[in-house]
Amino acid sequence: MTGFAELNRTDAIAAMGKDQFDLLIIGGGITGAGIALDAVTRGMKVALVEMQDFAAGTSSRSTKLVHGGLRYLKQLQIDVVAEVGKERAIVYENGPHVTTPEWMLLPFYEGGTFGKFMTSIGLRVYDFLAGVKRSERRVMLSKEKTLSKEPLLKKEGMLGGGYYVEYRTDDARLTIEVMKEAVKNGALAVNYVKANSFVYKDGRVCGIHAKDLIGGSDFTIHGAKVVNAAGPWVDELREKDQSKQGKVLQHTKGIHLVIDQSRFPLKQAIYFDTPDGRMVFAIPRDGKAYVGTTDTVYKGELANPVIEREDAEYVIKAINYMFSDLDITIDDVESGWAGIRPLIFQEGKSASEISRKDEIWQSASGLITIAGGKLTGYRKMAENVVDLTAKLLHNEGKGPFKACQTIRMPISGGQVGGSAGYPAYVQRMTEIGMRHGLTHADAARLSQMYGANAERLFQHTEGSEYSLGVNLPIEVLMQLNYAMKEEMAVTPADFFIRRTGALFFHMDWVKKYKIPVIEYMAMVYGWTDVEQQIYTQELDQLITEAKPAAG
Repeated sequence: MTGFAELNRTDAIAAMGKDQFDLLIIGGGITGAGIALDAVTRGMKVALVEMQDFAAGTSSRSTKLVHGGLRYLKQLQIDVVAEVGKERAIVYENGPHVTTPEWMLLPFYEGGTFGKFMTSIGLRVYDFLAGVKRSERRVMLSKEKTLSKEPLLKKEGMLGGGYYVEYRTDDARLTIEVMKEAVKNGALAVNYVKANSFVYKDGRVCGIHAKDLIGGSDFTIHGAKVVNAAGPWVDELREKDQSKQGKVLQHTKGIHLVIDQSRFPLKQAIYFDTPDGRMVFAIPRDGKAYVGTTDTVYKGELANPVIEREDAEYVIKAINYMFSDLDITIDDVESGWAGIRPLIFQEGKSASEISRKDEIWQSASGLITIAGGKLTGYRKMAENVVDLTAKLLHNEGKGPFKACQTIRMPISGGQVGGSAGYPAYVQRMTEIGMRHGLTHADAARLSQMYGANAERLFQHTEGSEYSLGVNLPIEVLMQLNYAMKEEMAVTPADFFIRRTGALFFHMDWVKKYKIPVIEYMAMVYGWTDVEQQIYTQELDQLITEAKPAAG
């Protein structure tokens, strides 16, 4: 079996060019990763290509919550709330190292979107629809109790608050762990491979002409069924298939800003009203507070949306409206990110009113497309796509294939005894990490982050001929080696954004280790001076774009 590593990209590409697959997936975000895992564990032969890095699009630029969609209850999208609400617990149990319960405070005010009665009823209905376990059901709080949970909140007009559980996640790492589990089970998955055009036989799509954007080779991949899970690029692929009829995408943009806790000492995750009646999250994480999101129609370049000054000012205005004593300015923002939601266009609806429900459709050529949906519902979306694929393959005499296997299947790193066994597992791994020379704090942090893969991570300082003389501390070297050898990190941006999240939450760390990380990757991968310069410039550009301009 071909392993999941940058060093094995050429092997995976060679295998993709030779084999015939039951299912070929275009798109390596959470949707594509989920489909790959579902399909391969049912017994299908699966290949997946992603033209950027895994999770480089929407799947690393979300609000980083596996949440049940309380705002969809307000829009009476009952079916969306019920489905994604139940999925939260499944996603958590299958990967407690990348998903964490987070108590959310919903303060309500005179004249606000949610009054006391509506908040109480709404959260109770939410608990019921989402099948929330007893220990995590909503609690209604007095004004005093609400302010004791978060003293920074605006006091004027406050009536009280609702207290309920959401789940915080690292969206990019969740995607990569799902992808690694798919590969472990036999799928082939490669990043930086672009689907240039489709291959047809008797008018039916049966593969793609692909290009390796790293090595430069062109090759063909054959798949009995092809799934378009390209997120924001879904319609571009439908155009190549000449099947962009009927429903189309409506791209909307959402941004998030990150502020250090020294400036925004947020104790408690908050879901709050903005002056224009929208709802925004403020969430503490790793010594920072991050706030978002906006929801505006987007018609710009898909690969690299950026934070416009207007976006940043909207979020800052929302912060100062709800946390009125802080007086946050754009200069306080350390970093941030912008992401695109690939929603399905609905006539006459504003960006924030468009349904987040996913839909699957098939073109005349047989191309299967999935669009819309939410991070939380990725596993269920995958199940629906693979159910359809299995049925179509069965009609062609292929199979039989098993029923969906993923409802109780830990993702990579998730084999920790579920949420109940996770704390003890982390404690045990922390002790092992310290034996490998880590401080207690670093060993605990990395054990939590990598879960059942922590022990393999700790071994990645040993036996590397390149590590001699490299100016990197042991904990950085471990993560870098692991990202390169076991998580197909190809570029410095892959490492600093998708494998560690550092560009969003630890900008000082990125700036401190940027040069030695690039030098180390250049040694291992044999980059030319020109390649090293290109990757350095790319990372510098991303560092600049992560901080909205104050001018």
